[in-house]
Amino acid sequence: MISVIRAFLKNLLIKHKALFFQEAQRISGFLYLLMKQRNTEEKWTPEEKKEIKRHLKILAMYIPILIIFLLPGGSLMLPFLAEVMDRRKMRRRPPAPVQSPISPPEKKDESATPPASTGTSANLCISSFRRKPA
Repeated sequence: MISVIRAFLKNLLIKHKALFFQEAQRISGFLYLLMKQRNTEEKWTPEEKKEIKRHLKILAMYIPILIIFLLPGGSLMLPFLAEVMDRRKMRRRPPAPVQSPISPPEKKDESATPPASTGTSANLCISSFRRKPA
């Protein structure tokens, strides 16, 4: 039952996606705020949720299906709205974890490296194709 409702809601949102972006671009910072949780893996603060709902109230005048997100408990469905409205085909990878410097990086043993050759591989390749003087 829930999957049917989710599919129905998703189809309605996709149907109005172009109008949603057209109107949402007029609201400064709204799309950044809506996609914050998907892009940065950070949760919305209560103030940010209130601001998103305030902007959705304006957008609901043009797209009535957005009223669902303004109802009590509608903020639980905000990640679903962000997922449907995301323009990317694949989700952004979470940022790489920062490595804490527990120990200093190991130094390479310079005596183990082979001696440098006199010619580079590019010079060796070019010299093999040159014509010999007749």
